[in-house]
Amino acid sequence: MSTLFLRNPRLTLLTIGLITVAGLSSYLVLPRMEDPLLTERAAFIFTSLPGADADQVESLVTDPIEDELRDIAEIKEVRSSSRSSFSTITVELRDEVYSDAAPAIWSRIRDRIADAEAELPENASKPRFERIEVTAYTRLIALAWDDAEAQLDSPLPPGMHAILRRQAEDLRERLLGVPGTKDVDIFGAPDEEITVAADPQKLTSLGLTALDISRLITASDSRFSAGFLRGSDTDLLIELTGELDSLERISAIPIRTTTTGQLVTVGDIAEVRRDVVNPPTDLAIVDGKRAIVLACLIRPSQRIDWWSSASEAVTTEFERELPRGIRMIEVFSQDGYVTERLTDLLRNLMIGAVSVMLVILFLMGWRSALIVGAALPLSAFMVLTGMRLLHIPVHQMSVTGLIIALGLLIDNAIVVVDEVGQKLRAGESALDAVGRTVHHLAVPLFGSTFTTALAFAPIALMPGPAGEFVGAIAVNVIVAIFSSLLLAMTVVPTLTGFLGAQRTAAVESLSPQHVADGPHRTSWFRDGWRNAWLGRRYESLLRLVTTRPVVGILIGIALPTVGFIQARLLPEQFFPPADRDQIAIELDFSTQTSLAETLNQATRMRNILLQRDDVQDVTWWIGRSAPPFYYNQIPSRRGQSQYAQALVKLDSAADLPNRINNMQRDMDALFPQARVLVRQLEQGPPFEAPIEVQVFGPNLDRLRDISDEINGVLASIPEVTHVRAETSEPQPRLTVNVDEEEARLAGLTHQDVATQMYTSLEGAVGGLVLEGTEVLPVRVRVGDANRSSVDNIEGLDVLPARSDYSTGYAGIPLTSLGTIELSSTQAAITHEDRRRMTEVQAFLKAGELPAPIQIEFQRRLKESGFTLPPGYELEFGGESAQRDNAIGNLMASVGVLAVMMVAALVLSFGSFRLAALVGVVAFLAVGLGLGALWVFGFPFGFMAIIGTMGLVGVAINDSIVVLAAIRGDEAARNGDLAAIRAVVIRATRHVVATSLTTIAGFLPLILGGGGFWPPMAVTIAGGVGGATVLALIFVPACYLIAMKRSFECSTVTAAAA
Repeated sequence: MSTLFLRNPRLTLLTIGLITVAGLSSYLVLPRMEDPLLTERAAFIFTSLPGADADQVESLVTDPIEDELRDIAEIKEVRSSSRSSFSTITVELRDEVYSDAAPAIWSRIRDRIADAEAELPENASKPRFERIEVTAYTRLIALAWDDAEAQLDSPLPPGMHAILRRQAEDLRERLLGVPGTKDVDIFGAPDEEITVAADPQKLTSLGLTALDISRLITASDSRFSAGFLRGSDTDLLIELTGELDSLERISAIPIRTTTTGQLVTVGDIAEVRRDVVNPPTDLAIVDGKRAIVLACLIRPSQRIDWWSSASEAVTTEFERELPRGIRMIEVFSQDGYVTERLTDLLRNLMIGAVSVMLVILFLMGWRSALIVGAALPLSAFMVLTGMRLLHIPVHQMSVTGLIIALGLLIDNAIVVVDEVGQKLRAGESALDAVGRTVHHLAVPLFGSTFTTALAFAPIALMPGPAGEFVGAIAVNVIVAIFSSLLLAMTVVPTLTGFLGAQRTAAVESLSPQHVADGPHRTSWFRDGWRNAWLGRRYESLLRLVTTRPVVGILIGIALPTVGFIQARLLPEQFFPPADRDQIAIELDFSTQTSLAETLNQATRMRNILLQRDDVQDVTWWIGRSAPPFYYNQIPSRRGQSQYAQALVKLDSAADLPNRINNMQRDMDALFPQARVLVRQLEQGPPFEAPIEVQVFGPNLDRLRDISDEINGVLASIPEVTHVRAETSEPQPRLTVNVDEEEARLAGLTHQDVATQMYTSLEGAVGGLVLEGTEVLPVRVRVGDANRSSVDNIEGLDVLPARSDYSTGYAGIPLTSLGTIELSSTQAAITHEDRRRMTEVQAFLKAGELPAPIQIEFQRRLKESGFTLPPGYELEFGGESAQRDNAIGNLMASVGVLAVMMVAALVLSFGSFRLAALVGVVAFLAVGLGLGALWVFGFPFGFMAIIGTMGLVGVAINDSIVVLAAIRGDEAARNGDLAAIRAVVIRATRHVVATSLTTIAGFLPLILGGGGFWPPMAVTIAGGVGGATVLALIFVPACYLIAMKRSFECSTVTAAAA
């Protein structure tokens, strides 16, 4: 069986052909994206309660919904923010929930939300459930008026917004028709309505309120059935004419008859117009113009380059059909970033492959390089086929898995090629050489491959967002090394036997003198580089190590010990930020700031930013978060008039930290009244702020005081740019102190006064106007000029319960019922798992690591004498919480896998002592990896942890090969020092070759720069380089000491025999 492929050349060729075709076809059809897809484990629940403050929203809306969700076992965390008139609840599922199970759980949560609706107040909106897709939109396309009339400081002229919205809806339908489109969302398109702006004095003089007018308009709509004609042979529907179909129809609705018999219509007391909801909930500013943005999302199974080409054809055709004055603007396209990222990674893959081939050529000659070179693409093709079967797209993590595997997947091939070559040079036939090699190496190579796979398995099995983000790396490495093992046991020895037999036949056909003096003597190009002087020095070192094993042990542990000592100096990190020519800017004002003022300030900031040479474009979303243009952005802010977020396009990604810090400093100086956050895009699972301090307790006032103390300590740290604490921000409000006696004399209750004021100022909706498929509600309220100042509010009149407009003016001034004063209330009340909480968020200068700053904060907080009162708890969120959670998930399966690894080693060697020796090598390799991190100046981040996990499996492979070679030689196995040296010398070439090829495979990632890949690459490459010394020096020395008693027993047994 071990020589099956050598005896059947056609089988070998067919196998190579099958692997090649399967790999190429898989590469063509695999989906391509920039980053891995993450399971939708979070969702928002939005509910409004008009006119309620934060306390009322908490008790009347947030608490009932949270109570319904409390016993769903799959929920990891429920967080809520209760603000004036608005409740936002964020639900997060457990890390163990994956995409196949998530839909059923979300369905149960929707059912619970529906159950909670019955407990909500009548005027509360229906809770709106939105799952958070942790992915970036594929394209952002804007439609904007390219017209001098469409100025930012004034509303769009009548009809312009309706035209723009209809064009956006048309484009949306076309994009949804592109194969592979999952959804197209629209941003920056305020809802339209029919506004009936009534004169408050005319209303009151008629003894009517805005709510009365709204009810009259609703009653005047004939869009209801008037019954049926029921004949003996015919049934006819009866309808009335007079449905609400135009502004003129609404204006002509009679509402009163005067004492003189004259009809008063809606148009007599109000202006009727088609308008956007004022104020709008959000706006989009693109290229300095008000715009509507369409955000396209493709299906995960779709190749982004194919979809982009198809969608661009649609938008190009649509652009030609646009009416004059409307311009289409490409805000963002992910295709370019995906192509650039994958091109860079594939370039690194090719550079690594060439580097590996050059190492093999130099150390083992052209024949070995040719055979090993054939194993490289074949293994890569098998990995691509595995990705197709496992539904793993082509993205930066899966390609990186190939790059990491590059130096590993030829290790088995190198060992097999070297072993077969030695046997052929010893005079064995190709059939015997291949058969004996496969039989001898099958168990140790399987053992080393299996242990390497077990080392990467915790990464592949890690649950949660971090596991989904990096899991493809480990999966591809595992698939690659097992593909390499399969090839090393089949195709590789066959090719080696075939080429080696040809060389042996060619040499044997020559005379002995020709062989000695001619071109077939030893050549580095044919046989690999050799140096006699270096070989003698190396043999002397091995003689010292075998005669004095303690020296070898000291040599082996020296560098790892230094690495462990210096590891305490390494700063901690989760994931490094992204190197990308895009940044995000957040603009946050005090809570009472209007949308118009936020728009003005955002426009001013845009103009200032565009004066910088490195800024190419600035796109703003006012009143809400920007649609995600990077995979880990969470659009958590919406319906907040004081907030805006910008997508800033830079000229390059070079020197981002310094440029961001300069921009942050300038914006802080120019906008002192705002909290400006200039933020680099982050990698890995999302979090709102790098440092989050959470305090739990029952009393809001006490929480606010604690928050202020923490806020002060954080703000004193130089590396902190801004501190945000929602519970410390007051919400200004106008308070009407109603005199209850005066109100009762007028026949009014507090609810009557509140209802009249709310419907006058915010409007009462009644009736609908249908325009094609568009439904426009009719809102009755006072005009904008009558609700824009405190004087206007004080000038409002309230109708008493019993009023007779025919006797004269029937209104009662609001000031007669009470006083109006300015006060403040809690801006927001935050819960986590139904516990009241205050959260203080700290934002840092670009390039600063959160871990040391959090340690500094804890030191300063302790020195300040801060203490928590009984019943209050303090916890940390942000990056540290995400990091601890990810590490916990990573380590969850390490124990079981470690036992499996030990079992594999014990069964491979038949010895607990040798398995323990390999375990010591793995431990020392960790020290080598940490030392490499320290030398290169990288932090100990999550990628470095992943590198360390992989290093444990990779570093022991050479030691396993050396031990297997010693155990395979009878004299060496029994402690013969000369035999041990000879075995180690024979194994040195392929041990050095495998180590150098592994390092060469990582060189592109190390030299490519950035902060994401180098820590992992340096950890593995540095550890593997040091592990070569461990395998060739430390392992033989430890073997002699560990097996000394066995040697003595063997000697006694031999003497007795």
